Amino acid sequence: MKRFIKIFLLLVVVSSAGTAQNLKGLKVLLFTKNGKGYVHDNIPAAKHCFDSLSRKFGFDLIINDDPAVFHRDFLNKIGLIVFASTNNAVFDTDDQRLAFRQFIEAGGLFLGIHSVLGTERNWTWFKQMLGGTFAWHPRFQPYQVVNLRPDHESVKHLPQVWQRQDECYFIKEMYPGPHALMAADINSLAMDPADTARIRLHKGTFGRFYPSVWEHRYDGGLAWITALGHSATDYLEPVFVSHLMKAIIYLKANKKKLDFSKAYATRYDDEIRYQGIKK
Repeated sequence: MKRFIKIFLLLVVVSSAGTAQNLKGLKVLLFTKNGKGYVHDNIPAAKHCFDSLSRKFGFDLIINDDPAVFHRDFLNKIGLIVFASTNNAVFDTDDQRLAFRQFIEAGGLFLGIHSVLGTERNWTWFKQMLGGTFAWHPRFQPYQVVNLRPDHESVKHLPQVWQRQDECYFIKEMYPGPHALMAADINSLAMDPADTARIRLHKGTFGRFYPSVWEHRYDGGLAWITALGHSATDYLEPVFVSHLMKAIIYLKANKKKLDFSKAYATRYDDEIRYQGIKK
């Protein structure tokens, strides 16, 4: 009963924030597969959260952890793919990887949450789509996330300074394409002696602020990534749930009909094509 009340209250908050938009007709694939390694315990909560949102706002939700669904006949019916705390190698075959890539090249939409940044760590194209790959995080702790783009549709409802309790992710192999929307305030992290040097190392040439949420128009598609969302309780917390819901609405507003004639890759690891650049 208490769980139901929490879900009801957070949906009221989300609705009152102006997110009650008609999403009927949007088919969302929520993918939660994890490869060998650490598996987040937030995944059942994320599933429940998306199920509740789909019922409230009318989008069609398919929850799956079987990569066999990654083939063109199925993906041609999908409007948005969500990877919720996936980690490590999540595809079984290179054909599945190619199908995912061609979905993006055809104009597909992607939403990645938290440890998505540790997914498919050996696949260059995928890591570039994400904006980089997971490097390290200090201990779970309170810190501040700053809203860099309060004019952006997906984050303008959030506080200018969002007090979080989360894991502050640092990434490596950073790709220059993404546009940062929110950033962790490094100065708000607890500088434990054991972590100080590692934070300095992993933040690289960034100063006080390090990207936490970003969007990326990449290889024909649009990706929206949040490094936040470690705790299972986040998916019952109204502000964080609205963070995800606003992302869905923003992505839906940028949806276009998939055009697989633009999907040029014949192998999952083909080099990305940059217009105007000669090899």
